[in-house]
Amino acid sequence: MSLRMEQTLPPYEVLPTGMNMNEMPKTSTTVTVEEEQPPPPRDHLVWSLFTTLYGNICCLGFLAFFFSVKSRDRKVLGDHSGALSYGSTAKCLNITALVINIIAVIIVIIVVAVVFSTAANRFNYNNYSNNYG
Repeated sequence: MSLRMEQTLPPYEVLPTGMNMNEMPKTSTTVTVEEEQPPPPRDHLVWSLFTTLYGNICCLGFLAFFFSVKSRDRKVLGDHSGALSYGSTAKCLNITALVINIIAVIIVIIVVAVVFSTAANRFNYNNYSNNYG
């Protein structure tokens, strides 16, 4: 076992006579340790674009798109906190626009259902009174 270990060691050279260790060329190894960076902040650009195109109530979609672009600009410049702030604002505006759009769709469905129900009842009443009245 000890013979194998001796064979795996690199060969050593003896210093020439009259040479000092300080006179030998020095080699160094540099180890770079990178810190684990957090993931880049989200800018919600695609969501803002769809909100702008399909549900731009009170211009909330346009404002969300504006903040998304600002967030992407900050991310490119390396301003992590600025990108996070603008992205968060865009997300809040998108959520607000989405909630308002959902409420508007529900109200429209209720109004259409009530109108059709009222019209159907009047139609049935008129048919009943014409046939039996």
